Amino acid sequence: MSELVNLQVELREKRGKEAAKKLRANDYIPAVFYNPQGENISLKVRNGLFHKVWLKAGSTSVVELEFEKDNETVKIPALIWSVDKHPYKTVFIHIDFYGVDLTKEVTVSVPVEITGKPKGAEDGGVMEIYRQHLDLTCLPVNIPNQVLIDVSKLEIGDNINIDDIKLPSGARAEYEENFAVVGLVPPYQEKAEPEAETEEEGAESPEEEASDQEE
Repeated sequence: MSELVNLQVELREKRGKEAAKKLRANDYIPAVFYNPQGENISLKVRNGLFHKVWLKAGSTSVVELEFEKDNETVKIPALIWSVDKHPYKTVFIHIDFYGVDLTKEVTVSVPVEITGKPKGAEDGGVMEIYRQHLDLTCLPVNIPNQVLIDVSKLEIGDNINIDDIKLPSGARAEYEENFAVVGLVPPYQEKAEPEAETEEEGAESPEEEASDQEE
């Protein structure tokens, strides 16, 4: 098992908008930890510290939350499940941590990464990515950072379906029906705009429209 990324957090006593606002003003990010067993813990984490861990772990690597509780050091494995950001500032608003059991599988959304240049691109083919993420089930420590898909052999009209993708060892995709993940489509063609109808082609004159309304 690879070494977990450690993240120092602190217990958060007060909740609510005003309390969260004060935390952010003091360079903290409000956070919450929860797990399938129903445990829920309010936390806070230093903005700069979280930023470093977020860049390293992202949403696919297990982090080890470490904090003090009742004069004891607690360490809990978790995934950074969701991160709320300010709409236009580089500021984190809130974080959700999802507790995991390292011996039990979880299902997570993993980003798709395209590699290679399609063979059919030389004939004008356009790459279409139908799925930006794939749902994979595996042990937490085996979650891949991304799913690499080689598109170099694609000709125009070809697709790569979920059944065609070789997934990392220990991971399986969750789906009910086979579906296309990426494909190479023909070059886009601009549609010619329809010509405006003339009065000779049946367009009504203003006088005719007025007469119709009176009826």
